[in-house]
Amino acid sequence: MMLIILLFVCFSYFLLLVCLIVGFRKLPETKFKKTPSQTNFSVIIPFRDEATHLPNLLASIAALNYPESNVSFWFIDDDSQDDSCTIIEELSKKHAIQNVHLLQNKRQSNSPKKDAIVTAISHLKNNWIVTTDADCMLPENWLHMLNQKIVLEQPKMIAAPVTYVEEMSFFKYYQLLDFLSLQGTTIGSFGIKIPFLCNGANLAYQKDAFLDVDGFSGNDTLASGDDVFLLEKFVQKFPDEVVYLKSKDALVKTYAVSTWKAFISQRVRWASKSANYTLYTGKIIGIIVMLMNLLFCVLPLFLFGVFSWKVIVLIVVSKIVLDSVLLLQTLQFTQQKIKPFFIFISGITYPYLTIFIFIKSLFSSYQWKNRTFKK
Repeated sequence: MMLIILLFVCFSYFLLLVCLIVGFRKLPETKFKKTPSQTNFSVIIPFRDEATHLPNLLASIAALNYPESNVSFWFIDDDSQDDSCTIIEELSKKHAIQNVHLLQNKRQSNSPKKDAIVTAISHLKNNWIVTTDADCMLPENWLHMLNQKIVLEQPKMIAAPVTYVEEMSFFKYYQLLDFLSLQGTTIGSFGIKIPFLCNGANLAYQKDAFLDVDGFSGNDTLASGDDVFLLEKFVQKFPDEVVYLKSKDALVKTYAVSTWKAFISQRVRWASKSANYTLYTGKIIGIIVMLMNLLFCVLPLFLFGVFSWKVIVLIVVSKIVLDSVLLLQTLQFTQQKIKPFFIFISGITYPYLTIFIFIKSLFSSYQWKNRTFKK
């Protein structure tokens, strides 16, 4: 029985990875084209105590290659205690950024970010909403690429890529690999037409469609998940009109956290929403991945006469190789450095950290923006 369970988990995981790798390659990369700027965008940026990152964000907004008359920027202040609001006002004037609006968040639920988005939406006239984060930097042709996708394919929602600013330390590079494993999975899942992940730092959707699926209703008790839960609603309501913009010109960059404590808290926050997924594809894939990581962690126990060491080595090597292939594809797409030794060490340590974070997410609260959120 033990052998059957092991083989089933391994087969399911390896088949999943192969499908994601194929799906990643199958999804075509969108190239820059000269497309009329037909779409009017409202960019929503919730923030809380982001004085450190806002100057870089505002500089990237000033450099955007898109008609100013076709875009408005909505900064939603979630009770900041620093100079964030002053920085937005001063740098908007300095960079001559037009159509900047600064609003105070209206708290209605357990999710500050969802409340911020809803607060902004109540003021919007444009039908296309784009969300990003205050600690991001936007590529020059970001809105142009979104407009291009809208003009050519007429979707209801567009998910797009995000990566970390690359830094040299192993800790920061580990976070990059961990983050890109999610990005690679996201791209691969769209490639095989079973999307179940996206990132709210680079997400666009129609306001009318948002209202049609009743927005965040049903999951606003959860602090996290403004992106994935909304994606699930769109996939259920508009299965053929949710697309992925696989383009280097649309790649948004953000920052890794500085401490292990912050990293664990961030990942616990991300993991805490997984139990509330509504799409069975997301739940099944999550279970397969978690079981494989758990199996990886306990494999050394099987050395004592249960399985041949050759079988164990084969499983370990196969997992690391397939994980690495998906990571390498994603690193090549984001045009970031490939560090084989760091990738190997990360492949060994990743399952243990993942299981620890998953277990912690089941029982523990987490810190986010100097607030404590309970399970």
